[in-house]
Order: sequence, then C-alpha cells, then structure tokens
Amino acid sequence: MTPHTDMSECRRLLSHGSKSFYIASHFLPQGVRESASGLYAFCRIADDLVDLGDDPRRALTSLHRRLDFIYDGRPENYPIDRVLSQIVIDHKLPRGLLDALLEGFEWDTDGRVYHTLAEVCDYGARVAGTVGVMMAILMGVKDHSTLARAADLGVAMQLTNICRDVGEDARAGRLYLPHDLLHEAGIDPDRFLCNPAPSAQLTQVIQQILVEAERRYELADEGIRQLPRGCRPGILAARRLYAEIGHTVALNGYESIHQRAIVSLPRKLGILLGLIRGPGAAPECMLEPCATENQFLLDAVPKTEEWRNPNQPRNFSARASWMLELFMVMKERDEMAGRAQAGHRD
Repeated sequence: MTPHTDMSECRRLLSHGSKSFYIASHFLPQGVRESASGLYAFCRIADDLVDLGDDPRRALTSLHRRLDFIYDGRPENYPIDRVLSQIVIDHKLPRGLLDALLEGFEWDTDGRVYHTLAEVCDYGARVAGTVGVMMAILMGVKDHSTLARAADLGVAMQLTNICRDVGEDARAGRLYLPHDLLHEAGIDPDRFLCNPAPSAQLTQVIQQILVEAERRYELADEGIRQLPRGCRPGILAARRLYAEIGHTVALNGYESIHQRAIVSLPRKLGILLGLIRGPGAAPECMLEPCATENQFLLDAVPKTEEWRNPNQPRNFSARASWMLELFMVMKERDEMAGRAQAGHRD
C-alpha cells in the first residue's frame, strides 16, 4: 500500500462524513489538508466502531490497542492507522489528546448524564475540543493561548451539534441537554426522552446553549487570526459554517425535534465567498483564561523546545479541480438532504 492509496481511503471517509469539515478542508494548504483528512478519518472510524458496533467496550479496547501500536511506530495493517502513525511522527501529536477523544466515546457508552452546562462542556472538550487542539498542532501552532481558543472552537461546534440533533439524539435514547436547565424550564428529562416534543420551554433551553456556543465562537475568532496565514480561510470556513447551523436552528423556531437544521447551498456559497474578510481584531480574547474543562487538553501539550522545528507535513497526493468537485458534492448532498427531509415529513 502506498501513501497515496492510504490517503485516498482517508479522503473517502471525510467526503462521506461531516459536510462542514469536508468543505472547510479544501481551504487548507495541501499538506495540512492531507494531515487533517487522516486525523478526521481516525476520529470517524473510532466513533463508528463505538457507536454503531455490537460491542462498544470491546471496540474501545481495540482502539486503545491500535493507538499503542501507532505510537510505537508499528501501526496495524489498516490504511488509516498507517496515515495516523505518520502524522504522529511528522507533528509530534500528543497521545493524551487521542486518549481524551476515546474517553468521550466511553462516556457515550456509559450513558453518562449531564446535569449542568459545565458538564456538557466537559463532554464537548473530549469529543470536539480535542479535535480543535489537534488541528491547531497540525498547522504548527504550539503556544497554549492559541490552543485554548482552538479548544473553544471545538466545544462551540459540539454545542451547535447538540442543539441541532435534539430529536435525533432523544430517539436514540441520548440526552445532552443539561438536566438543570431542563428542570428550570419545567421539563422532566426522563419524560422528554420517552416522548420528545417541541415546546416553548425546550426553545428556552436550546437558546441558552446556543448563546454559550456563540460566546465561544467569538473567542475562537481571535485564535483563528493567530494561525498561519494559509490556514486561516479553512478554519474560518469551518467556524462560520458550523455557526450557521445554529443560526438555522433559530430560523427554524428552535424546532430540533422533527427537523434537522440544514444550511442551504446559496447560504454556504455566501459564507465561502465572505471568507476574504476575516474576523476583526479582538486581542483581549487571547487574554481570556483557558476554560476549566479544556485545561487538561493543554496540559497534554508539552511546553518544550522540541516544538520549535516540527517536521514539515508530507504531501500524500496532489489535488486537482478541487473547487469544482467541492461545489458538486455540496449540491448533491443538499439535494439528498432535501429528499430525506421531504420523506420524513411524509
């Protein structure tokens, strides 16, 4: 197997996974884009093995073992493991970040209950803040103040996902809305899980979570300004596309039970065309201390001289006509989402 064929499998998983991440990845420099695709592929297959497999705990044990081999420089015979092993070497990616990601998946397996918004953010730090920090490291960022803002961005995205997927999660027996906010709004969490339904009270809870997500997006903006210039458009695209999901939830009247917020193709194109104007400067955001739930992620990243001269990301393959392909994929996925939405209403 060549690096090209291994990376092709990673790109295939990315193209079938997160639409926003896939779109945004095309605005990254090629070397970073390839590394990001490999990282995302591992996160994707790990999530699927735990969430969709017959034995989640066995899957977690297997994933930890695979990481053991990857960090030992002897990856098992999977394309994604070989790519991730090279990423670990090239970028000195700390093992603790990937372990934290798997811990978040373990919390799902345990059916963990989240009583407060802070506890929901603890979960978000593991399943999404980790990815924000790892992505920043792939871009060559090592200072902890910028990494703190990268973690904020990941948690903001996770909070957005939670607000978008309230009905879908409830029908799967999962509830990520904080129990204390539900109780304050007059909603019994157990009854809600048995019969999820939209209500003014539920709107109140979703609004509070989206306000917190928006606060973290704004903190992340200054962190994006600290990234290498060539990396800023890709991360800004991801930030704006994800934030727009939350705005779409609001436009839908916060009705996340029977419909899934989908950002229209014209709106996506408008967001992408607007990337030429980045966020305004807000240097005071860099002075904001790292959120408590994210601090352990920064603690996993060393503050040593070994970061000074990281290896350059290697290019696994060339990428031609990517913008045309990007828009074609966006159009196809929007049409599929529209048909699925129409079928659900029927």
